[in-house]
Amino acid sequence: MNKFFRWYFKTSLILRIIVCFIAGSVIGGILWYISNTAAFSPADVLMPYISPFGTVFVHMLKMIVVPIIFFSLVVGAASLPVAKFGRIGLKTVLWYLACSLLAAVVGTSLAMLLNPGSGTGLDLWQEMAGNSVFQAEEMAQTTGAAGTLSQLLFNLFKNPFEALATGNFLPIIVFSVMFGLAIRISIEASPGGKKAARLEMLEDFLKACRDAMFKVVDWILEYSPIGVLALTIMNFGLYGPKIVGPYISVTLGVVFGIILMVFVVYPALLLVVTRRNPFLILKRIDEAMIMAFITRSSAATLPVSIKTAEEQLKIRSELASFSLPLGATINMDGVCVHLPMFAVLAANIFGIDLTPSRLIILVITTVLASIGAGGVPGGSLMLLFIILETMGLTANQVSVIVALALGINPILDMFETMNNVTGDLVCTYAVAHNEGLIEPNS
Repeated sequence: MNKFFRWYFKTSLILRIIVCFIAGSVIGGILWYISNTAAFSPADVLMPYISPFGTVFVHMLKMIVVPIIFFSLVVGAASLPVAKFGRIGLKTVLWYLACSLLAAVVGTSLAMLLNPGSGTGLDLWQEMAGNSVFQAEEMAQTTGAAGTLSQLLFNLFKNPFEALATGNFLPIIVFSVMFGLAIRISIEASPGGKKAARLEMLEDFLKACRDAMFKVVDWILEYSPIGVLALTIMNFGLYGPKIVGPYISVTLGVVFGIILMVFVVYPALLLVVTRRNPFLILKRIDEAMIMAFITRSSAATLPVSIKTAEEQLKIRSELASFSLPLGATINMDGVCVHLPMFAVLAANIFGIDLTPSRLIILVITTVLASIGAGGVPGGSLMLLFIILETMGLTANQVSVIVALALGINPILDMFETMNNVTGDLVCTYAVAHNEGLIEPNS
C-alpha cells in the first residue's frame, strides 16, 4: 500500500486527473449502458455511494475561494509602490485591465457564437437540473431589476465582513483592492516610521496567510483526481455519452479564443504601441509560455517570466520586478476567455435569457472576478462560482456546471495559464517601451 501511495503522489497531477477523467467516463458510460439495457439500474444503486466524493470536492473549492481571493488581492494591491512608480504603476494596471476587458469581450463573443449547450439535448439538461429548472424560470422573471448595471455598481460597496461571511464576491474584490492600496499608500507616506513598520508587519502577515492558503490549495488539488473520478462517473453514469457535446464545443471555443488572443490581439497591440514586428517579440518569450503551459501556474512561472523580461526583452528590472508579480495576481486574460463559455453554457442549460445588459454585466463581472484568480493551478475553476452565482444560479445549478467543468479543466488550464503569462509580458513590454524602460540596443 505504501508503494502505491508513493507512486500515486510521484505521478504528475495532470496525468492523474486525465486518467481519472477517462476512467470515470468509461465506468460511467458502462453503468449508463447497463442501466438502459438491463432490467435493473446499477447506476441508481451505486450513485449514492459515489456522489459524496465528488460533492466533497466541490465543497472544498467553495471553502477556499473567499480567502484565496481576499489574501491574493490585498497582497497584490499592497505590492504596488504608488509613490515610486506613480504614472508607470497606474499605466501598468490600466494595461492589465484593458487586456482583461478585451479577453472577456473575445470570450463572450465566441461563447455567443458557438452557443454551447444549445440544441444538445435540452430535455436531458433539464432532467439533470431537476426541480432547479423551475427555480431558474422564476429567477428569470424576477431578476430584471437585480440584473441591471446600476444594481451591480451598488453591490460593489457593502459591509466587507458581511460580504466575507456570505461569500458575496464583488464587494470582497473591491474591498480587498482598496485595503491593499491603503496599506501601500500609508507605508510610503511615512517611510521608516513606527506606523510604516506596523503596516509592513501587517503586509508580511497577509503574505504568510496567502502562502498558507496556497498550501491548502495544493492539498485540495491532490484530492482532485478522486473528485474528478466521482463527478465524471456521476455525469456519464446518469446521463450517458450525450454530455460529450458541450465538452467539445466549450474546449474548442476556449482554445480558439486563447489562440486568437495570443496570435491576433496581442500582436495587434504590440504593433500599434511599439511599431515593431510583434512575432519577434513573442518569439523571445516562448520559454515562459512553455513553462506556463506545463506548470499551469502564473505564480510558479514568475521566476522564468522575470528572467525572460530582463534578459530577452531587456526590460529594466525596476519595472519587471514590479509589473510581473502584480500581473501574476491580477491579470488573468485566459480566465476571461474561459469563464464566459461556461456562463453561456449555464444559461442554455437553465433557460436564462442573456439580454444585452446581462452580457455587459457578464463581461464586467468576468474582469473583476479574474483579478482574484491568484495565479494558482485551477484558479479559474474557483472563480466559476463567482460568475455563476452572480448570474443568479442556485447552489444546485452551480454544482452541475462546476461538475461539467472539472472534467476538462486541466486541459483548459494549460492554455489559460499560457495566455495569462503571455499577457503579463506583453503588457509589461508595452509599458516599458512607452516609458523608455528598455535597455538600449535591444
